[in-house]
Amino acid sequence: MALTPQDVSRIAHLARLELRSDEQTALLTQLNGFFSIVEQMSKVDTRGVEPLYTPLSAVQDVTLRLREDRVTEAGDIQTRELNQRSAPAVEDGLFLVPKVIE
Repeated sequence: MALTPQDVSRIAHLARLELRSDEQTALLTQLNGFFSIVEQMSKVDTRGVEPLYTPLSAVQDVTLRLREDRVTEAGDIQTRELNQRSAPAVEDGLFLVPKVIE
């Protein structure tokens, strides 16, 4: 799957990036190189290979150190108001954001 310069222009537009032509050419090369590696990796037969949650577990036993899931901060109204002070729009204690899906 090779990208075209038009694909890079569209991606840059969606990411709100302004690229010069030399930057666009370099990015095209980098993205096509990335997709080439992904294609090579997808051809590897991984049936029967157990997923690792860390590379170390391939060579030694690793025990996950998980913390207890509990509330560590009080959620009082004063703290919320303090945190929302810099928000552009707040209503009923909620952040208001612009609609992004049409």
